Amino acid sequence: MSNLHSMSHANAQITSWVNEYSDELLRYTIFKVSDRVVAEDLVQNTFLAAFTAFSQFKKESSPKTWLYAILKNKIADFHRANFKKVEIKINDNEAGLDYFFDKSDHWKNETSPIAWRSEEHLLDNTDFNNALKFCMNKLPAQWHSALQLKYMEERDGKIICQELNITATNFWQILHRAKLQLRACLEINWFKKQLCG
Repeated sequence: MSNLHSMSHANAQITSWVNEYSDELLRYTIFKVSDRVVAEDLVQNTFLAAFTAFSQFKKESSPKTWLYAILKNKIADFHRANFKKVEIKINDNEAGLDYFFDKSDHWKNETSPIAWRSEEHLLDNTDFNNALKFCMNKLPAQWHSALQLKYMEERDGKIICQELNITATNFWQILHRAKLQLRACLEINWFKKQLCG
């Protein structure tokens, strides 16, 4: 009977957390994975995991903090799954990536987009953010995850490689390819439109 009572208590508590936190968790997850359907699944799985592990919630942290910790693990698992068995090789006929980037992985002055240099505070511009989101969503899932982890979450490259179980070379090749494709997409969908407009 007490087991039934604990399940009933867990169910009532999780239901109240769903009502209180689901919108916030969903917004956070959409930002992290850029796919509403995937984000909804991850948030739902977070609440299911919280229900399953409810007896482990010791109230040493707030419910919101505990749910975010579970959710962050779900998001990391999602990004890890995107990288499974991904190997990217540079073809012999392609220009080496070091043509575009310096040793710190920044654009070289001679290859960086000229129009970008004059723009300031682009991330404060709603139209630019829409173009950026559009271009990010055009990337292959692995490339999107690489950019998300490295630049949006500002995770260390070595840690990302360990978590995703990929080589540093493979990870940096993915990042460079993603940056090149993102650059090309933004030039078409943002910078050229600004120059022509």
